[in-house]
Amino acid sequence: MQKRVLVTGANRGIGKAIALGLAEDGFEIAINYKSGHNSADITLQGIIDNGGKASLLQFDVSDRNECKKVLQKDIEESGPFYGVVLNAGIKNDCPFPDMDEQAWDGIMSTDLDSFYNVLRPLIMPMIKMRCGGRIVTVTSVSAITGNRGQVNYSAAKSGLIGATKSLSLELAKRNITVNSVAPGIIETDMSADVDEEVIRRVVPMRRQGKPEEVASLVKYLFSPGSSYITGQTISVNGGMI
Repeated sequence: MQKRVLVTGANRGIGKAIALGLAEDGFEIAINYKSGHNSADITLQGIIDNGGKASLLQFDVSDRNECKKVLQKDIEESGPFYGVVLNAGIKNDCPFPDMDEQAWDGIMSTDLDSFYNVLRPLIMPMIKMRCGGRIVTVTSVSAITGNRGQVNYSAAKSGLIGATKSLSLELAKRNITVNSVAPGIIETDMSADVDEEVIRRVVPMRRQGKPEEVASLVKYLFSPGSSYITGQTISVNGGMI
């Protein structure tokens, strides 16, 4: 039986690359998306065309009740997940004095509260499987260095690192590893407005990263060779400090 892995926000960008990469390694992928069914279907078809197995799982990671309902039903029908990649996230940049409640709360509910909303229904079924597991959270270089105009985003992503470290301590004896991946500037929709001159100035490698370069690290963290790595935050940022 293939081990099942849930990847949130897997219809595009980093999430899509992670889903495709893990499917190549033999995992059965549950492709989560909130909207954009067509792009989610492209990820699905890409996995199937490459000989993998996947399904679509639509829910909003910021909606606690919806997460619980959809995920519990899925587990009842298909069994527990072996792994989870918490990738779904949004940003809403602006200077802090101009940041309204919606800009703050929206980021927190999607980028931080999703840790609880998604993982809470999945953890006990994972534990009861008694075959270990993998959890990877996708945070950001902004959580480590901070960034102008991203007080909300940096706060949420920093919180994600703290939650990841604490959960890793709770699950270590269950052989479930919990790690964070912190991408820098990656070629996705979220970085489309970043000026090339800024990239050359702040990234020592003088280029954006590719989603597949982030996916390669996640693939390693799901491999047998990473079984003694937990509670860590690993950056993929071209040398940004």
